[in-house]
Amino acid sequence: MRLEVSPVKMSYLRERVLPILFLRLCLYLILLIWIPGAKAQVTAFESSEGEISGTILLEANKRPASQVAVSLKSRAAGIARSVLTDLEGHFHVRNLPRGTYEIAVEEAGYEAARTNAQLDGPSAELVIYLKSRSTTGPSNYTVSVRELKIPNKARDEMWKGIERTARNDTAGSLAHFQKATQIFPNYFEAYYNLGIAHMALGHAEDAKKAFQTSIDLSGGQYALAEFAYGYMLCHEGKPGDAEIIIRRGLEAQNDAPEGYAILGQALRQLNRLEEAEKVEQEALLRNPRLAGAYLVLSDVAEIRRDYRTEILDLDAYLKLQPNGPGSELARKARAGAEQMLAKSQPQN
Repeated sequence: MRLEVSPVKMSYLRERVLPILFLRLCLYLILLIWIPGAKAQVTAFESSEGEISGTILLEANKRPASQVAVSLKSRAAGIARSVLTDLEGHFHVRNLPRGTYEIAVEEAGYEAARTNAQLDGPSAELVIYLKSRSTTGPSNYTVSVRELKIPNKARDEMWKGIERTARNDTAGSLAHFQKATQIFPNYFEAYYNLGIAHMALGHAEDAKKAFQTSIDLSGGQYALAEFAYGYMLCHEGKPGDAEIIIRRGLEAQNDAPEGYAILGQALRQLNRLEEAEKVEQEALLRNPRLAGAYLVLSDVAEIRRDYRTEILDLDAYLKLQPNGPGSELARKARAGAEQMLAKSQPQN
């Protein structure tokens, strides 16, 4: 029975669970909310008592800074999170225990902004201004300045596509993302979302083409596109190629939890178990709610025949996703691990 569960679990992980997880994570970074239905399924391990939210503005003209990375850290709680602002410059980080958090905003072409936020109640709000950095040479990649050039019609089409995807109308989102790229051909974020939609619909070649276009247009600085392309290479059984492109993405955005989660899958496929385990733990440090990371960790434990640890990892997954896409299979795998653990123990 055990030998039948393991291959099925790995196939399901590659073909269904991680794609769904990755799609939700990417939407989370763009919309800064979970897809409706997913939020109710998630239960954080740490004491989830509040949220920190805020708005990032450009100091020069008070316009919102969109798609800017915001990092939050709590040394006391051992928490590190990283999110992107939406098109209005807003960000939200939920399920945080009370305490003091270090907030950092770093964006090419602007001075780094750092502050502290004290979460004593259900929420804490702040406004952060980005001050333009004077430069004497040209900048190869300045996201916020570039975004000022994006036509409103392209932005509208982008958001229509995202909204349709959030309502599980992935097929309907394609036309909106395509229109966004037609209106603004350098819109690498729209190409990325187009790739996500194609990936969810099983259009592998179209997805890879869109991701590669996003990477090329951003000069290799849009990490999400590299993570997505790396995932697809894992899916195609090319973990070595995947590792290269995912690590490039982590060089551009080294606090991205989904990047570590997908890198761990590539390393597991390469049978580099210790490295896979380490990077999945890095992913969970940055976002303890990454349920898919526990599936990779359970596979690492299974390969090592460490059935006790495998059970704990599967329990962690089920606690986060009691009714998720891989829950039924995780329960079957857990039952098999319990049987193998019982067989491996000496009988009195």
